[in-house]
Amino acid sequence: MHPFVHKSVLFDEAIDSLNINSNKIIVDGTAGGGGHSAEIARRAGRLIAVDRDPDAIKVLHERLDGFGNVTVVQNNFSNIKEILSALNIEKADGLLLDLGVSSFQLDTAERGFSYHRDAPLDMRMSKSGMSARDVVNTYSEEQLADILFRYGEEKFARRIAANIVKVRQDKPIETTFELVDVVKMSYPQRAMRDSHPARKTFQAIRIEVNGELSALDKTLDAALDCLSSGGRLSIITFHSLEDRAVKEKFSKWANPCTCPKEFPVCVCGNKPKGKTPFKSKAPTEAELKENPRARSARLRCFEKF
Repeated sequence: MHPFVHKSVLFDEAIDSLNINSNKIIVDGTAGGGGHSAEIARRAGRLIAVDRDPDAIKVLHERLDGFGNVTVVQNNFSNIKEILSALNIEKADGLLLDLGVSSFQLDTAERGFSYHRDAPLDMRMSKSGMSARDVVNTYSEEQLADILFRYGEEKFARRIAANIVKVRQDKPIETTFELVDVVKMSYPQRAMRDSHPARKTFQAIRIEVNGELSALDKTLDAALDCLSSGGRLSIITFHSLEDRAVKEKFSKWANPCTCPKEFPVCVCGNKPKGKTPFKSKAPTEAELKENPRARSARLRCFEKF
């Protein structure tokens, strides 16, 4: 079995939320190992499968080229407008974004995403540009503390940042386990019991390396512009920061009125851009048994008017 092949998180819920039929053009903006993509290809008129990871692109060709209605594109989903325009597609009828790190990326030790395996500090989804090693060894103590606190919601951010700077003065921090050791020496004993102490630090550095949150806001606006009327944007998030960003954006689109509460009628003229067909969906108990990694996953959906 190819390492990329795994059951995607919230699989049925995500597929159902897109309202697919054989007349529709659907974009899987983070196609990964093609879990969602293969099912979408079976049901849709046309699928555009996008991923920025060159390893994923190889697997997507292997899995999807036989369908005949699929175009595989190596790009970042934040460039959705350019991607569609290059294919002469005016609007898509559905857009799926799965914002997590793929299981494949986590399970391929040498990619440096996992704090459970020793590997060079990397974490680049596109395999190019600034790496986790660069962040850890060149950012100032202030910058590191800020990232760990903002993107990792890490309450020992200052202590970890100070220790990173101290340790790297002797020699650069090169591997995942070297970083894990620094985090462990920064953690009080009592806090070690809750979950792996390095989880939040690795999340924060990964978000920084891949520009995950900075691109999200712009990406959501671009995605809405690319949807046809009645089209749906479905997004799976894996941590509270992403989920909050998506929830706030959807709610602003559905209720854009900026008039003070006491106004009897709306005078600002901001019309709703669409609606949310359901609040949010979390994995079932059965799915969590099969895949504990899915615990923090949430699916949200927006339907454009």
